[in-house]
Amino acid sequence: MPGLLLGDEAPNFEADTTQGRIRFHDFLGDSWGILFSHPRDFTPVCTTELGRAAKLAPEFSKRNVKMIALSIDSVQDHLSWCKVTALGRPQGAACKPSQPWRDVCHIPKRGGAGIQSRNGEFSIFVERPTKCSVQEENNIFAVPPLAERDINAYNGDQPAEKLPFPIIADKNRELAVKLGMLDPDELDKDGMPLTARVVFVFGPDKKLKLSILYPATTGRNFDEILRVVDSLQLTAYKKVATPVDWKPGDSVMVVPTLPDEEAKKLFPKGVFTKELPSGKKYLRYTPQPE
Repeated sequence: MPGLLLGDEAPNFEADTTQGRIRFHDFLGDSWGILFSHPRDFTPVCTTELGRAAKLAPEFSKRNVKMIALSIDSVQDHLSWCKVTALGRPQGAACKPSQPWRDVCHIPKRGGAGIQSRNGEFSIFVERPTKCSVQEENNIFAVPPLAERDINAYNGDQPAEKLPFPIIADKNRELAVKLGMLDPDELDKDGMPLTARVVFVFGPDKKLKLSILYPATTGRNFDEILRVVDSLQLTAYKKVATPVDWKPGDSVMVVPTLPDEEAKKLFPKGVFTKELPSGKKYLRYTPQPE
């Protein structure tokens, strides 16, 4: 099955997302990037994963990491809103300011999304590529799609919080096939494979630095992914490696290819060698370099 190997350059694909159409290399720019797939919207494990990813988004941003998700749902499914035309009005509806948005968007009174204003009307905005707008004069609220509301509800956030990263719509599975993201054991109602829980971490050179592949039934640990990013960024610029269970601030290991004399110059905080039965001096520690 096609896929990516460590060191491969990220394909410069174009795709529709919840934040408009992107070209992947342009999206990444000079940043690090994380592309992660999930099987389907409105499923339990995916909701918990995207919820945790959203919570950690500020930490990834501090590390100059851009995040982008992917599933086989369409943009409309991602936005999970109401049918709209290119003019931004619900199909077959006038979308008048005086008309309650639930009636315009054909959303049941006990479901849907929105923020009620003081006089009982609502304002709704959906970002590109589609927009459904019902406005009250001098009283405008921004409301995210249902999928984001579910994630926000799981996180305990306000409903109006926006998901801090886009989601790619790969309805035809073109990217999933190209990137080796499909789980052959998890099928949709039509017998087609769903996307597995894949994580790709790309460096500023757009080359793959890390890949993780989980089955659809096993949720990922995004705190671990953040820890891995810390390790990748540290070891990309310093001649060190991070040992088992390493956390930022812990001591690191000097790479075996670095001679002792050079190690002493590079690491002024000191290099400490653990004595081993073999007599070999390869287990060398140093405090994490700045």
